[in-house]
Amino acid sequence: MKKFSYFFIFFAISINAYAQYPPAVGQMGSTAIPKDSAIFVDWATHCSIERGYLICNDTTFEDPAYPGTNRASFGNDAAATGLADNNTVSLGDHGIAILTFTNPIVNGQGFDFAVFENSFEDYFLELAYVEVSSDGIHFVRFPSVSLTQTNTQIPGFGTLDPEKIHNLAGKYKVFYGTPFDLSDIQDSSGIDIQHITHVKIVDVIGSIDLSYANYDSQGHIINDPFPTPFWTGGFDLDAVGVIHNTQNTGINASVYEGINFTVYPNPASESLSINANFPSNYSAQLINSLGMILDSFNFKNSIKMNVCNLKNGLYFIILKDENNQLTTFKFLKN
Repeated sequence: MKKFSYFFIFFAISINAYAQYPPAVGQMGSTAIPKDSAIFVDWATHCSIERGYLICNDTTFEDPAYPGTNRASFGNDAAATGLADNNTVSLGDHGIAILTFTNPIVNGQGFDFAVFENSFEDYFLELAYVEVSSDGIHFVRFPSVSLTQTNTQIPGFGTLDPEKIHNLAGKYKVFYGTPFDLSDIQDSSGIDIQHITHVKIVDVIGSIDLSYANYDSQGHIINDPFPTPFWTGGFDLDAVGVIHNTQNTGINASVYEGINFTVYPNPASESLSINANFPSNYSAQLINSLGMILDSFNFKNSIKMNVCNLKNGLYFIILKDENNQLTTFKFLKN
């Protein structure tokens, strides 16, 4: 019995040590969501920044090129609001951004929001913790995992493998959001995942020096580029895009009756019918909750789609008529 227990513990540790998470943008299985994905229904409207130091272990250091402050200073609070546009604000070592929204974020089908950073390529990644709150006072942090080695410090312009990173903002390059699912914290106390009013982004220092190290939810040191002694140092926050909020929670009726289309049934299990109220040559795209295009098709007056082979979840269809007018609607496959 003891041998079995020891084997089980060793096996569990081994699996954890070599676990792989979704890869970089464009690779099979990536969860990166492009900034112009139809799944975004809103963006942060206000941001408050608490800047971190340029170098946490030398709080008097100033960037020689931009003297006058020992903290990150690139960008401003407003840069993190609105659409992801590569206009960013730098947080510095352990800097903090708190964002609010027009309507509270809610837990829906799949991912609920995404955080955008501005990495210029797939493997130069600067990471941050993500926390949420229902009152702006009590915050709950998403459980994160970093399986990057901790024997050697990742230098200031070093690289990370996104497959070893989970639930840390900054996993994906510029214009691609790292998504978060509120279901991951559904068992946490002091939070209402159907009423998230604030999202907090906290820069991960990235040092493996035990005096300054930050840890993931499993107790691993998080090793990311350090030091970054520049006015642009630390996590560079671009935007937070909302996928589900109190105004767009998913599917509300069995039949969608818009000005241009009638779509039914919704949810759908075997087939989905789209009837155009105005004849035209329509082109359409079927998109999953990650913003990935699954199919493209054309029709004139109506079409009946076979959805049997789709996995259960939330999907979007974007329709374009002859005048390039777009209509987007959601349906749930069950």
